[in-house]
Amino acid sequence: MKNLLLIAIILFTFSACQYDKPIPSQLKETTPKEAGFSASRLALADSLINEYMQKDWLPGGVFLVARHGEIVYYKNFGHRSTAKDAPYQKDDIFRIASMTKAITTVAIMQMYEQGKLRLDDPVYQYIPAFKNQVVLDTFNPEDSTYTTVPVERPISIRHLLTHTSGITYGDFNPGKLQAVFSKFNMLGVGLSHQSWTTEEFINRLAEVPLAFQPGERYSYGLNMDVLGRVIEVVSGKTLAGYFKERIFDPLGMTDTYFYLPEDKQDRLVPVYAQNENELSMASGAGLVAMIDYPKNNDIGHYAGGGGLSSTAMDYARFIQALVNKGSYNNYQLLGRKTIEVMTADQLISLNQKGTGFSNIPGNTFCLGFGLLTDDAAGLNSKSPGTYEWGGYFSTKFFIDPKEELIFVGMTQILPFQHGEFYDKLTAIIYGAIEN
Repeated sequence: MKNLLLIAIILFTFSACQYDKPIPSQLKETTPKEAGFSASRLALADSLINEYMQKDWLPGGVFLVARHGEIVYYKNFGHRSTAKDAPYQKDDIFRIASMTKAITTVAIMQMYEQGKLRLDDPVYQYIPAFKNQVVLDTFNPEDSTYTTVPVERPISIRHLLTHTSGITYGDFNPGKLQAVFSKFNMLGVGLSHQSWTTEEFINRLAEVPLAFQPGERYSYGLNMDVLGRVIEVVSGKTLAGYFKERIFDPLGMTDTYFYLPEDKQDRLVPVYAQNENELSMASGAGLVAMIDYPKNNDIGHYAGGGGLSSTAMDYARFIQALVNKGSYNNYQLLGRKTIEVMTADQLISLNQKGTGFSNIPGNTFCLGFGLLTDDAAGLNSKSPGTYEWGGYFSTKFFIDPKEELIFVGMTQILPFQHGEFYDKLTAIIYGAIEN
């Protein structure tokens, strides 16, 4: 009996500790079994992706899953055109749009932990154009005239990181906000611009009345674009230059850019359009010109909220550094305690008032990311502490620190009428975890 008890203890200890091993300094590919997955259950991801492609709901793309620093799923599906003559490749480059925000957030947190700024500093300390802002008060829909009131408190760095500044997206807010943004020629500016530099863009944005008093509520907007300019002011570098020096080069992100070099432009995938249940290539002169922004000439406009393009592997390197407590490729991207600050719930009181990120308990927002807290346990398969976001062209990522699990999904479709795809894929990934 004693021997059986001893064996049981040894087996339990081995099971509990077999993944208590150093995370590799770089991502490496391995078998699902070695990372604690069931290969057969993980293969259900193939079935789901193929099902959505066969129904013409998804063009395909590149999907990557890694756990404990070990890549267990890294596959490309589908084709770059409806002619099906050019398969997607693993190193294809995708417009990651709002997944840029996570990189801008990390850059701000680097400056925070270096003592170069404080989270509650007013933004006007770095960008004087924000010194005397006003908030939209009354609006006349007949002629789009409006009145304003002064801000009760200045916009802070924290307000921008949590989208509680009062700065919104004019394009996504039909009615008075869109009308006001139009007056300032501020529509269609979240990805690139043909003539404005980052500095000119943000100074112009500072003139637009805020939608509400800073700190009053959550509303998704051009906040990270402002932070991109803060990074330029504090560092004395362009945003592109700072990203390259402090994030991309150290992590080995060799295919991530605001504007692609000519020799890499052929790897930029096209964007699909979806009408009902039929896929087609995005068309129309205005639309094509808009989505071709990664091929624009670099005039010094860097959209910190949406301007980057990248590969699945490059972005995986970035988020793996975060799950590694800030370390990757022998480079400390962020300190462990700084990541704890970044991933703490920032909207507790606003959520309680019903003016925050969500009315769903535990579904909230930290600094720069959507966040699941303990109150969200059971909402889906993701562990409490998971933080995540996505991009306008239907890209997606999440970071689960508890499971040391990361996911990157790259496709290009607008609009994506079957966004439940990512929920189903996530359930399959977690359902395949055995140890």
